[in-house]
Amino acid sequence: MSHVADEIASQPQCWRRAMEPAPAGLPEPGERVAVVGCGTSLYIAQAYAALRESSGQGETDAFAASEFPADRRYDRVVAISRSGTTTEVLAALNRTAAPTVALTGDLATPISTAADTLIDLHFADEKSVVQTRFATTALVLLRSHLGLTPPDLPEQAELALTTELPQGAGQASQFTFLGTGWTIGLANEAALKLREAAGAWTESYPAMEYRHGPISVTDQNSLVWFLGEPPAGLVEQVRRTGATVATSRLDPLAQLILAQRLAVALAQAKDLDPDQPRHLTRSIILAPQ
Repeated sequence: MSHVADEIASQPQCWRRAMEPAPAGLPEPGERVAVVGCGTSLYIAQAYAALRESSGQGETDAFAASEFPADRRYDRVVAISRSGTTTEVLAALNRTAAPTVALTGDLATPISTAADTLIDLHFADEKSVVQTRFATTALVLLRSHLGLTPPDLPEQAELALTTELPQGAGQASQFTFLGTGWTIGLANEAALKLREAAGAWTESYPAMEYRHGPISVTDQNSLVWFLGEPPAGLVEQVRRTGATVATSRLDPLAQLILAQRLAVALAQAKDLDPDQPRHLTRSIILAPQ
């Protein structure tokens, strides 16, 4: 079994631990907050930012760390970095004058001096290059701090580990993930997982934006997957293209586990190593300019 398959399977236990009372240093209600990350961590940042702002706890922006506007005023900057070594994340932390907090899987890295406060998620760190449990565990911790985590979320994660994948998913040649609100970030992450692990043709959009052009690539070889509740009428429009439509009653974060499992299954079907995607490394460390 691959490392990533083991790490996907361990998410219920990690989520239970992340649902314990959060350590100090996370944003307080009313603060203006920026959240930064790269790749998977960016998409988790997007989900958290949408959750926090939509629940009335404060204006919250998510940025790719390389695009963080350091001269903009924030009360706190949150960084998400599994490795603690990503060049753009460290640079963003060093550029801001705001108090900073970093969620990381490795405290013995440069992020320990770049951030004012560290949140230790070493128990969710990973051997695989492809991120799964670290990212979802970080979001469970952040979501729990907002008071927005269902008490049965770990049990839903366990169900997602045994639920059958969408019928026909293994035969599709094109995949689109759609979300609304905070699940747009999850849709982006689901698409990234299939690209990384299996080299699949995947796209992701806000659900209603999908109708404004991207639907034109959809046909009987497509799988269109809604993370969360589909907008009224959109499922019927997608089905008219001949595509397979996937929906679920599970919490959207638990649904992401299904997408992770699909990524591994597609990689195995192509005889690819899902732990070692082409051209990728565990951390992106750029040479000094």
